[in-house]
Amino acid sequence: MRLSAGAPHPLGSTWDGRGTNFALFSANAAKVELCLFDNQGRRELERISIPERTEDVWHCYLNDVVPGQVYGYRVYGPYEPERGFRFNPNKLLVDPYAKRLTGRLVWSDAHFGYRAGSPRADLSFDRRDNSRGMPKAVVLDEAFTWGEERRPLIAWEDTIIYEAHVKGLTQQRDDVPAAWRGTFRGLTAPSVIQHLKQLGVTTLELLPIHAFVDERQLIERGLGNYWGYNTLCFFAPEPRYGADGPLDAFRSTVSRLHDAGFEIVLDVVYNHTAEGNHLGPTLSFRGIDNTSYYWLKSGEPRYYENFTGTGNALNLTHPRVLQMVMDSLRYWVETCRVDGFRFDLATTLGRGPNGFDRGAAFFAAIRQDPVLTGVKLIAEPWDLGPGGYQVGGFPAGWSEWNDHFRRTLRRYWAGEGHLIGDLGGRMTGSTDLFNHDGRRGPRASINHVTVHDGFTLADLVSYERKHNEANLEDNRDGSDDNHSTNCGVEGPTDDPKILELRRQLRRNLLSSLLLAQGVPLLLAGDEVGNSQGGNNNAYCQDNPIGWVDWSALGREGEDMTALVAQLTELRYRFPQLRARRFVEGRRTDGSHGVLWLTPEATEMKEPDWNFPEGRFLSYVLGPVQQGQTPLYIVLNGAPETIEFLLPTLPECSRWTLVLDTSPNAQTGRQLTSGEKSHAPARSVLVFSGTP
Repeated sequence: MRLSAGAPHPLGSTWDGRGTNFALFSANAAKVELCLFDNQGRRELERISIPERTEDVWHCYLNDVVPGQVYGYRVYGPYEPERGFRFNPNKLLVDPYAKRLTGRLVWSDAHFGYRAGSPRADLSFDRRDNSRGMPKAVVLDEAFTWGEERRPLIAWEDTIIYEAHVKGLTQQRDDVPAAWRGTFRGLTAPSVIQHLKQLGVTTLELLPIHAFVDERQLIERGLGNYWGYNTLCFFAPEPRYGADGPLDAFRSTVSRLHDAGFEIVLDVVYNHTAEGNHLGPTLSFRGIDNTSYYWLKSGEPRYYENFTGTGNALNLTHPRVLQMVMDSLRYWVETCRVDGFRFDLATTLGRGPNGFDRGAAFFAAIRQDPVLTGVKLIAEPWDLGPGGYQVGGFPAGWSEWNDHFRRTLRRYWAGEGHLIGDLGGRMTGSTDLFNHDGRRGPRASINHVTVHDGFTLADLVSYERKHNEANLEDNRDGSDDNHSTNCGVEGPTDDPKILELRRQLRRNLLSSLLLAQGVPLLLAGDEVGNSQGGNNNAYCQDNPIGWVDWSALGREGEDMTALVAQLTELRYRFPQLRARRFVEGRRTDGSHGVLWLTPEATEMKEPDWNFPEGRFLSYVLGPVQQGQTPLYIVLNGAPETIEFLLPTLPECSRWTLVLDTSPNAQTGRQLTSGEKSHAPARSVLVFSGTP
């Protein structure tokens, strides 16, 4: 009675207190073996031919298998790459539903289904057993005591996102206990919590924590996949962030961060896997059922569609692949209580036979799912395939990374002209991109100036060219389209004028980001001038290049934590910066949501918007509710001081300066309506109106 049929659901390994059920989907396999290993995963103890198959799910139940059991699969079937089949039972495979992995991938030619170096390439067949160098799944007891933990449930209009890497955020913080640095636990250190609270952020967005693989070519160059966009398993937390028990370590971290009032959003990579193209390794999905999991080229199924630039793309039009992604999302919400997801290369998830489709099955499945209906959904709205750029193209209920905002703000503060019309749109929710199909407010736009992919804020104003030499790719990787400025000197300098200009531009960019309608996203470390030495693609730099440098924390001028705190306080103080609806201009009753003004305080006309080399934009945001005060915002990108008049409005007679990013700021000054004032060169000013 040790082995019985078990059940086809749930997929993966499930311990019920007496034994463990195993279930694996494969539509085209001829036979599946369950392989049991010793506790270290080094010695294969037993192979069990799975006896039952129900609707393409292979399943069995073992009544003597308990949590801690290490296992993997061997899947039999045709090895015919020309038809898309790549079964090879000599390769131990990771369970796609594994909740915990043990061991690291030790690279060798044995991990490839074909004979490496063969003149027939992937049409050849390799008979070596790769199990010794493979990570393996572990049967898990998922019980966990949450106590009094509650989700923060922060409204979209109140959300301020802080994008961070689990290791990079704390690895170089001396005020975090040494054993916690670089781990999930480090995120909950009192000093980190205090810093996040001081900034005023609400939501911590973590770069990928799904178990991932370091690519062979990176290992051979002495590097690794630091960012983690190379997923091996969509259910298991990455072991390196919590070696003694990554799932419980992560759930404890979520609980503590929730207690502190912070949401957790995960950056998830469901668009591709770690198995690469037709010459990649056989680690899991490829050997389980290649033709089901991946987009294969029509008429040439030996090859993969490469919408993602990584060699393969998951095919979510297949119901079992869609099920896996949905099961994974629900798992992280129900079992780990995360508050949302940022979907890497999300266009791939909405692809069908005819390209991107906002009515795709993935979006429909999300929309009707009762578990996922209340979490934050953020798309990176592009991939590298045909028609892949889809900013503004996602369904209602989604928010999107808005790279139009990034590009415009960078160009404006770098000194380009002819941008004030575009700038005005970006500062007021990008209605041209998002105000359609039931998307009713600026929350659709995730505004950012910098993110993990690209220059940091300090490097954005210190380098005109990327410097990715440390990646050992001859500086070919990373974007050449950075819209950056070095302010006169490439890289580090001791020139006080250049240093002050760089600080000024940093203040302007941070201010513009947090004054703009929409959801602001800050890159971890930008507030303290973190630099990557001009590297704009530090994906493989698990070292001080990629880690946040906190040495400027507390240093006058360089540490802008207090400025960010001031800006987030302004967002909470003035509701029009957190608008729930897209802003309107002049209304029929004479009131206004936004009033665009010339330096002479007259309403802007068409010639004003098209003023040659225009680098000055000012506007009034009207009160959201009666009794609230208007805001007057001035963005002077010109290299010289510009004189302007304070607006004359029926509802206010005086204006109080509440923000000034210039070096000699004098906030608190009060001016009367119609009074002359001056916007210093390259500065942001904000005035609050009073009756």
